Amino acid sequence: MIIDRIENLQHYAALNPLFAKVAEFISCHDLAAMPAGIHKIQGDDLFVNIQDAPVKTRQQARFESHRRMIDIQIPVTGKEEHGWTPMTDLPHADYDEAADMSLHDPLPPATPDSVASTYFMLHPGQFAIYFPKDGHAPAITQVPLRKAIFKVKA
Repeated sequence: MIIDRIENLQHYAALNPLFAKVAEFISCHDLAAMPAGIHKIQGDDLFVNIQDAPVKTRQQARFESHRRMIDIQIPVTGKEEHGWTPMTDLPHADYDEAADMSLHDPLPPATPDSVASTYFMLHPGQFAIYFPKDGHAPAITQVPLRKAIFKVKA
């Protein structure tokens, strides 16, 4: 996982060549003005999902992980809290091949608070990168939120 400011995203291009395309896309597009939904940038290898996320508490947030794609999550209209933990610390969950996602719900008596290694606040102008097997619970917010999730082939 990486947390940084958007203006530094191009510095991570050595980790994945598609990161440079994400930085270029952000510099040429107003994420706040884009309609909600999926916008292809480079076929299935790189696209952005613009979401209007509802209010969600830590208890309502679900940990997710991916196998094929890297998430670059960017809050656009407000701050959002994220939970993070290594996927190896989460309970086993079925993998949805079509969605490239596993949803890991803590087994009682565990709760999201007891499972997360850390919680942090992500503000507009910042991003978080989640690599495959990074367990993350995003979009924890007290007000509705517009966000961009770039999906990058790992």
